Amino acid sequence: MSIIKNSATDPNKILPMRYLWARQHYKDGVANNWTPEEVSMQKDVEQWKHPTFLSDHEKRMILWNLGFFSTAESLTANNIVLAVYRHVTNPECRQYLLRQAFEEAIHTDTFIYCCDTLGLDPDEIYNMYNTIPSIKEKDDFVVELTKSIFDPTFELHTDEDIQRFVHDLIGYYIIMEGIYFYAGFAMMLALKRQNKMVGIGEQFEYIMRDESLHLAFGADLINTIKTEFPAIWTKAFQERIAGLIRKAVELEKRYAYDACPKGLLGINAEQFCDYVEHIADRRLERINLPAQYHKENPFPWMSQSTDLSKEKNFFETRVTEYQSGGNLDWD
Repeated sequence: MSIIKNSATDPNKILPMRYLWARQHYKDGVANNWTPEEVSMQKDVEQWKHPTFLSDHEKRMILWNLGFFSTAESLTANNIVLAVYRHVTNPECRQYLLRQAFEEAIHTDTFIYCCDTLGLDPDEIYNMYNTIPSIKEKDDFVVELTKSIFDPTFELHTDEDIQRFVHDLIGYYIIMEGIYFYAGFAMMLALKRQNKMVGIGEQFEYIMRDESLHLAFGADLINTIKTEFPAIWTKAFQERIAGLIRKAVELEKRYAYDACPKGLLGINAEQFCDYVEHIADRRLERINLPAQYHKENPFPWMSQSTDLSKEKNFFETRVTEYQSGGNLDWD
């Protein structure tokens, strides 16, 4: 029995479970359930329309992050539904993938909600993956990384096929969700810490908590495949993956400088880049590869936003303890 390419698996028979970590990730996701409409955007609208409350470069940074995430979430959803789900045959993992697909739909709805509430031009926002070079570079890189599992003829027959599948999973979970989202998260949450666009900031916090679980599941999935098919984890393959992650970091750092060239109050673009390198090392270590950058975390407050034992109390407008979600430390 294996987690992938198991023709003997009955997809309708989830018990007994073999991979209890997949079940736990599913339960943690349920404990973190939220919808964008629960977050008030009234102050955001007032701040956005105020002629001087936000600087031009702050507004530009917000628009760029909305533009990147609005299409990136659709890309990740397509990966799950059209590619990953077909090859991961284990039932409890598939249950989690369905939960993740639901969460990606919530994230997509969040950006619709933000655009509608702020009265933004959807053509501008949803076309930034074509019009903003540093966003297009990131999207093109991930699409190229994950294109093989979208091939309808792609199957997991040989070790080379499985290696290619793991390569694409790393491109999707480790690079796209684990690295490419995090400079944007840091920018939006740094703005929230200044009491600017707090509604959008809170929604980014919830998205980041979801993404931390997606990343945890993806790393467990990758590591399980490596354990069950050890022949694929060659030295050459490990070096290739490390090289891809280094390339991804350079593209994300370029985006950080482009999206926030003047920084925010007390935070500069170099710190955003240090943060990207710091989290890249954590992603590498999570799949048992050596760290590359050895940077300290310049934003220790970011880890607070991945604490799944907290949910917003929308009547008191503060964060309170809730349910039994696990505590994640993904920085």
